[in-house]
Amino acid sequence: MRIGFVGLGNMGQAMAMNLVRAGHQIAAYNRTASRAESLASMGATVAASPAEAASAKEVVITMLADDAAVESLVFGPRGVIEGLPQHSLHISMSTISPSTSQRLAAEHKERVQEYVAAPVFGRPEAAAQAKLFIVAAGSQDAISTAKPVFEVLGQRTFVVDERPEQANYIKLFGNFMITCALESLGEVFAVARKADINPSTVFEVLSGTLFNAPVYHTYGPRILEENFSPAGFRMPLGLKDIRLGLQAAEHLNAPMPFANIVHDRFLTAIANGCEDLDWSAIALGPAEDAGLPRTRIGSGSKTAA
Repeated sequence: MRIGFVGLGNMGQAMAMNLVRAGHQIAAYNRTASRAESLASMGATVAASPAEAASAKEVVITMLADDAAVESLVFGPRGVIEGLPQHSLHISMSTISPSTSQRLAAEHKERVQEYVAAPVFGRPEAAAQAKLFIVAAGSQDAISTAKPVFEVLGQRTFVVDERPEQANYIKLFGNFMITCALESLGEVFAVARKADINPSTVFEVLSGTLFNAPVYHTYGPRILEENFSPAGFRMPLGLKDIRLGLQAAEHLNAPMPFANIVHDRFLTAIANGCEDLDWSAIALGPAEDAGLPRTRIGSGSKTAA
């Protein structure tokens, strides 16, 4: 399949490499062109613009940091929408707002192009191992076109609706729930330390019984070890996702009080110099509130002590 790939960050580069290895013809674009060099060495073409990446392709994939990047590289000068042929498919795998997804669907429909929203759950290591979970929404024909791509990139695809924005809502729900798990781990570990209980023991018991789930097994050890650098998912991206979730909920007159709490955790962490840490470092907040010192030096914060 002829595929354009726009956005070669930690996630996108790994995903594009898997598509090349699977035998697809890839034309890749990234605003920092050097990110495409490793793909070029594997046989991919390096495009000079998003429009060129999308030109004469059956599918173009965008994997970008936020709504502003999607709008710039899709709708801007020499953007994806300009180069994508009629009846070809844009798969947006970025975590973006439902409203931006609705705009993408409308603009593509007007140009007789197909659109699928397909955000993913999984960190960069899961992307590299082709073990992402994909949440897809779009027309049945568009989903059928996207299926070979999803089979390469993920371990399971959930097709949730024909309305693309539904997939974006679900992605925001999931990321919000991850942040609640991070906050709860931080609070429990802080209280355990104050009670002179080893947090590792607490984690072993809880993750081996009631909370035997991937999110706890992924982040519990990272928090216990204060292993937040290098970041798999940086603090500002976590803040962005919580902000998008709150905006979507407010538009629907649906309060999310816990989301406001974790929103402020991100703001506080970033204000204290932790913007380059993994988003799981918000779990340090409860310990700091309890007057506890960091358990080790060098967790990556500018304010580590």
